[in-house]
Amino acid sequence: MSDVTRILAAIEQGDARAADELLPLVYQELRRLAAQKMSREPPGQTLEGRVKYVVTDL
Repeated sequence: MSDVTRILAAIEQGDARAADELLPLVYQELRRLAAQKMSREPPGQTLEGRVKYVVTDL
């Protein structure tokens, strides 16, 4: 059972502290995915332009 699965099961069982464990794991995974994506971008590329596009598109 993965850590995330274990934590989600604990949350489902009513463990209020389990949610505090989940955020760092999710954040770490999102940072890893972002780093992977940015490694394929040209040097100096930032997300600023993309963020503005997404925000204005909403």
